[in-house]
Amino acid sequence: MVERRPKKQPANRLTVGDWTSAALDAMARGGLAAVSVEPLATHLGATKGSFYWHFANRDALIEAALQRWEQDHTDAVIALVEAQTDPLAKLRTLIATVMESTASPQADSIELAMLATADHPHVAPVLARVTERRVAYTAELFEALGLPVEEARHRGLLAVSAYLGHAQLAHAAPQVVPGTADERRKYVDRIIELVTAENVGGGC
Repeated sequence: MVERRPKKQPANRLTVGDWTSAALDAMARGGLAAVSVEPLATHLGATKGSFYWHFANRDALIEAALQRWEQDHTDAVIALVEAQTDPLAKLRTLIATVMESTASPQADSIELAMLATADHPHVAPVLARVTERRVAYTAELFEALGLPVEEARHRGLLAVSAYLGHAQLAHAAPQVVPGTADERRKYVDRIIELVTAENVGGGC
């Protein structure tokens, strides 16, 4: 019987995180089509052997990158918000955090790349899950402010829609959205004022 030697890890020891981060950077620059093994390996100064140490194929990398995106752009944001105790402070932290993220070209572009490939078999279920979770979580914050369930859901959807619209504008016409930190703070104040107004949707 021939003894099978254990697979030897490449010398540069890139991690799964290195590859998924590079994949997300590529998506930010050129969408899902930009996620290609050889260019990523060149960018990382690695070989294809390093890639195949961690992933069976390109699809596996895409799935891991999408999971990383979900964790970084949804799970981590919710954890940050939950560190607050006051419901209004939670809502303010959420809106300020996601609006501030659009000031980052990479974060903005990744979000738009997801939307542009929403029908891709790998992207579709993740995007649907993330979107529903974002709306549901935001609705929970409005419920905590005392709104009925249906109205809270309405306002949660409104808040998420405002974020997506802002991301589109920040990408397509950055000159029309608040550019400085102080302008963004005032913008967030106005959004909070509008989405918590008593007559929004006529439901409370």
